[in-house]
Amino acid sequence: MGDTNHKGDFGEQFVRALATAANLNVSSSRDRLGIDWELTYPGRGGTRKFPQIHAQVKCWNRPDETGDSWRYPLRVHNYNLLSGRDFYVPRFLFLVVVPEDPGEWVEATHEGLLLRHAAYWACFHDNDLTDRPKNNSLTVSVPKANLLTTETLHDLFGPEFQEKLGVS
Repeated sequence: MGDTNHKGDFGEQFVRALATAANLNVSSSRDRLGIDWELTYPGRGGTRKFPQIHAQVKCWNRPDETGDSWRYPLRVHNYNLLSGRDFYVPRFLFLVVVPEDPGEWVEATHEGLLLRHAAYWACFHDNDLTDRPKNNSLTVSVPKANLLTTETLHDLFGPEFQEKLGVS
């Protein structure tokens, strides 16, 4: 059941469901620049209006369960579209970890809809690999502590990530 595109679509819709539940505006991108979703919201009282973040979404069904971080293989090209400080908008990798069997990704009952398993975020603003061939891959670390929730999505709009880019 399904294919690689099926898995990618599920990962993107998983993130969209979280962002919608967080009352964020979600727009899809053509992914020409390594961005799947643009997320915005009106801004909290006393803050800059209409802050924005960009996200590249990857869906993974073969994680190594050991350690404090997911060790995800990512193409250098995709990494470089997220890394460094030369952006006006903070960029993140959202890694959606799903069961091996696509039939277990969703469970619908009369009580609700369960999406399995979870999404995590990583920020690579402090790094850059522009000197490596873009078709190579590398293993990135996505901390398991960086669980993507409605609350943590709002935190990604915080000044910490704007400051890393030199945006004020």
